[in-house]
Amino acid sequence: MIREGEHQQQDFKFCINDSRKIARSLVAFANTDGGRLLIGVKDNGNIAGVQTEEEFYMIEAAAKLYSKPEIEFETQQWHTTDGKTVLQIDIPASPNKPHYAKDENQKWLAYIRHEDQNILANRILLEVWKKKQKPRGVFIRYTEEEKKILQYLSNHQKINPGRLSRSMSISRWKTERILINLITIGVIEIEQTTDGVHYHLTDNFILSGNNK
Repeated sequence: MIREGEHQQQDFKFCINDSRKIARSLVAFANTDGGRLLIGVKDNGNIAGVQTEEEFYMIEAAAKLYSKPEIEFETQQWHTTDGKTVLQIDIPASPNKPHYAKDENQKWLAYIRHEDQNILANRILLEVWKKKQKPRGVFIRYTEEEKKILQYLSNHQKINPGRLSRSMSISRWKTERILINLITIGVIEIEQTTDGVHYHLTDNFILSGNNK
């Protein structure tokens, strides 16, 4: 696992001295594809080891006190031949997105995992998660504005909301509402990275000649 390095589903932590900071990683994994923390491992992969009981309580506080809703996790210990211990924390992808982490200013913020970074979740993604939690589903009116946006996206691989709004002469608020609905039903995908947020049609969606 250490040879894999840090990536979208794995993070190294030398130690844990702030439960609020570790909550960001727990939340980011839960909001994305799940993942694992290896506690007692330096960024360069060298094993430093940890005091497992103290580290476990810090993780527990991060998952229960500084994450909302609480984060589910499992633990496993690895022991080296020279007496060091690495604590493995496994976090599954959550069906109850979004999860939020409390920061130093007592604000609750949602994070996602991109490659080896935890980044703030885009507000459109937050709204999509909330809509998906609604038991009654999503009602969509297929108006000329929806048609224009889908037609534009069918001719452009990636687009951001500001550019899309200007190109379509539709208000930014209205554009975002349409994007939220279309992402929720799986017609459009959102791609959020450290470089920004873009949207594109899903691979299995084909816009027919009559726009239906």
